[in-house]
Amino acid sequence: MKGVILDADSLGQDIDLSPITDLLDDWQVFPAIAPADVSGAISDASVILSNKIRLDESNLGESASPRFISVMATGTNNVDLACARRRGIDVSNAVAYATPSVVQHTLSLILALSNNLPAYLADVRAGRWQDSNVFCRLDYPIQEAAGKTLAIIGYGELGSSVAKAAEALGLMVIISERPGARARAGRVSFEAALAQADYVSLHCPLTEENRHLINAATLRQMKPGAFLINTARGGLINSVDLVKALKTGGIAGAAIDVLDREPAEAGDPLLTPLPNLLLTPHNAWGAIESRRRLVIQMKENILGFLAGNPPRLVN
Repeated sequence: MKGVILDADSLGQDIDLSPITDLLDDWQVFPAIAPADVSGAISDASVILSNKIRLDESNLGESASPRFISVMATGTNNVDLACARRRGIDVSNAVAYATPSVVQHTLSLILALSNNLPAYLADVRAGRWQDSNVFCRLDYPIQEAAGKTLAIIGYGELGSSVAKAAEALGLMVIISERPGARARAGRVSFEAALAQADYVSLHCPLTEENRHLINAATLRQMKPGAFLINTARGGLINSVDLVKALKTGGIAGAAIDVLDREPAEAGDPLLTPLPNLLLTPHNAWGAIESRRRLVIQMKENILGFLAGNPPRLVN
């Protein structure tokens, strides 16, 4: 039986893939693959591992071999699940493998915004501390996160874990209801969450219903002094609207780990150099411990498939 990994470099070149590659007799491992080459790469493979490579009728429909897809991520939006069902292909994913890493990154972004950390680091590197006439520099606003309100949009595995960690820092956490839904016990409406929050952190999956959830209209509902954090999916935000809000003082700042198109393309609005915009390269999930857990979950998925009972099925 043959397996193929379509974008192994998405796990990092410092990760050991042998727990996966020891499972089958034959593996073909691509560091990354062009979309035009996917059909040929999977044509004789029974097991496909992919992170962000699109798998749909254009490539799955041309091959009779694939029997199992294991997505090297939680989100399965890059797999046409309806197509996989029609072709009898089981699809599994990974679950909760990167929670500590994403929580750590999210809190790091909240604190970096609160402390204006990048600006101060840049000043030190540029020798401006030495130019001060007193022992410190206080050129950029610094605020305490403790006592401020954090709104969580998307209260699943990641959102709930961020909430718990944020409370340890003294943040007051409110949980947003889905947009348009009536608030249930323990939650506030989406509109109220935006209006009350000093920090808004996105942790929901991307769907057709919530694409560009954060746009000119919803940004206007936020406090001028509020910060936006997105470690979920780039498509949740209208980037043009966000950049305009950051330039005009609609909100105080944003920290973004994900873009609509990745890697970042020239001309993406969020590549605009702004003092109140922090951009990280979709690596909130990337702690070495998280990536090792991901490999183990891929191993478990394949072993389950071979035994006729794959775990973490999504279709």
